[in-house]
Order: sequence, then C-alpha cells, then structure tokens
Amino acid sequence: MSKFNERKQLLTERYEALVQRKNEPVELGNGVFDRYIHPVLTAEHAPLTWKYDFNPETNPFFMERLGIHCVFNPGAISLNGKFYLVARVEGNDRKSFFAIAESDSPVEGFRFWSHPILLPETSDPDINVYDMRLVQHEDGWIYGLFCTERKDPAAPKGDLSSAIAQCGIVRTKDLKQWERLADLKTASNQQRNVVLHPEFIDGKYAFYTRPQDGFIDTGSGGGIGWGLSDTIENAVVESEIIIDERHYHTIKEVKNGQGPAPIKTDKGWIHIAHGVRNTAAGLRYVLYAFLSDLQEPNKVTHRPGGHLLAPEGIERVGDVSNVAFCNGVIAQDDGKVYIYYASSDTRCHVAATTVDQLLDYCINTPEDPLRSHACVEQRIALIDRNLQLQG
Repeated sequence: MSKFNERKQLLTERYEALVQRKNEPVELGNGVFDRYIHPVLTAEHAPLTWKYDFNPETNPFFMERLGIHCVFNPGAISLNGKFYLVARVEGNDRKSFFAIAESDSPVEGFRFWSHPILLPETSDPDINVYDMRLVQHEDGWIYGLFCTERKDPAAPKGDLSSAIAQCGIVRTKDLKQWERLADLKTASNQQRNVVLHPEFIDGKYAFYTRPQDGFIDTGSGGGIGWGLSDTIENAVVESEIIIDERHYHTIKEVKNGQGPAPIKTDKGWIHIAHGVRNTAAGLRYVLYAFLSDLQEPNKVTHRPGGHLLAPEGIERVGDVSNVAFCNGVIAQDDGKVYIYYASSDTRCHVAATTVDQLLDYCINTPEDPLRSHACVEQRIALIDRNLQLQG
C-alpha cells in the first residue's frame, strides 16, 4: 500500500471513530448542570477533505495543506428534531470562519456539513469573523449576529494588531442560504458580543450590546448594554443603557457580555453571560447567569453570585488558556436545556440541565454582597441553617 493510501485509510478510520464516539455525563456534578466526558467538537472533527489534497499525484505523502487549528464558540439551534452548531473554525492561518455541524443527538455524533459557510461580505470586507449567536426571531427569520473585525485605519504605522470590532448581521430560513444585512450601528467605538432578543419590544428589534472604548479594553464600557432599533435591515441603536454592570473584585470586573439569546420562561428570561477578571496568569473567563423580567427583559430581577461554570481540568488548557465561553444554547419544549460552551478557545463542550434547575439556581442562589466580611456572614448563615436542620 502506498504512503498516500495508508495515511488516508488510517486517518479516515480515526475520524469516523471520533465522530461516532459515545458521550456520557460526568457523575455527581454540582446539581445545576451535568458536564459530559468528551468535547462535542474539536479541530479533529473537521473533515479530511477540508485539510488534505486527495490527489496522490500532487500530494503523494497525504500531507495537510490547509490545517485546522481550533473549533470553538458555537452558536446553536434545534430544527425539525435535529441539533445544529454553527462553530467558529480557525485555520492554521489564523483566519476564522463559520461551519455547521449536525447531529440527531444534542451531546454526541456532530458531523460537519461538506462545506463551510461562505459568508457574504459587505462593501467593506471583513478581515476576520467569529462567535455567531443564532436566534429564531418572532419575525420568522433565523438571525446570526457575529463579530466582524477589520484593521483600525487610525492605527500608527507599523501597528498590525489594532482592530475595529463591530456586529455583523446575517439571516436565513434554512441555514443554507444566508443574506448579509448592514452591520449594526451604535454610538460606541467598538461592539462585540451583540445578541438579538428573540421577540419584538414595543414593535422594535432589541439588542444586547457590549460597548467598548477599544478593541481589547472596555474602558468606559460599563457592562452588558441594551438598545432598540426600528429596523433590522439597517439596524441603528441610538441609545444604549447598561443592564448588567461590571463590579470591582468580582468575576466580571474587567469585562462581561451576553452569551446566547436568553431563554424565555414563565418566571422571566434566563440569561447566560461571560465574565472576565484579571489574574497574574492573564485574563480568566467564566460563565454566569441572571434572570430578567418577562415583560421588560432589560430589567434584571435576580443576580446569583459567583460563576455558573468555570473551566476545569483539560478545559483550562488550550490556545488561550483558562477560558470558558458560551454563545450557544438550546432550550427544548420539554424543559431540557443544552449549554454549548468552548474551553480555552480550542474545543466545544456541552452541559445539560433544565429550565427548572436554571430557574432554581437564579432565584435561590444569593447575590454577591461584594465584600469579604459580608460574604463570610452569608456563608455562616447558610451553615447555621443547615446545622439547625441536622438537629
């Protein structure tokens, strides 16, 4: 057997074993959600046809020609009984693109479609795109909001890192044909982590925003914002209010941002967000949750203290270590919820829970009192209640 055929056969067998691998929940989690043993998507899930030249004459050693570095930060949606992840795929060339993986199961068996999404461009082409949030809006469209990045034209000569980040918008009915709309316009210098609310508010499109002064630093950006637009085709948010603020010495002291679109329940909207703090080892990203009013989603009613999910074990290791990030969730009619999160900008995981569990967590977990003394008092009160119950 030639080197070409040998490597092709072995790599194909390994790929099929990976895609067909069974996934089981980790035993005895925290009671809020169940992690799963294996990631649901990794760079190794990328089809061989994306990476290798299958012509033995031009690739006799069956070498990778266009490598895939990471697969992470997926948007998520369920349609007609199937589960879809629109993942951020990063090539060895550092460019990100979107690709759809499909499965009959929410926790295993995800297989990429044959081709990635060839995203339509605007008159000002994107240099990089990433982190799509999917939402089924009540207007009948499925929208994808993502970060579009272009080089900062005001950067000093020789500065090849400074960028302008804004919110790109596409829409589709079938995840196959995508229509590009105009980028969201706001008064902020930079916009990342923008999410579309799934329902009209006073007849307008509602956006969760994250205003920033700079590409990396939030500056005066105070947290998760909220704004309305008359249209979606040329969306303009003229006024942003902050609905979830950053706070000193908390999990969200440096940055925070809305994750996926919130989950509607009879007790309010469940939000999953990310919070960022600085450490001696760099920025640490975790997930947290909060609940907002059913009729006025911009009014937060419950803020459970601390993180909902933080990277653990191998999740802490990767291209950008110590990061948990979520921009995809699927809430089913039977109350089951699947949270798709990425670890360390490298791979995609799933955590399973229910609407009832998340509501219990949001409503009954105490808020962060923001001072060590008060936090100890809070914990002692819990201990004393438990000791009384034990008799």
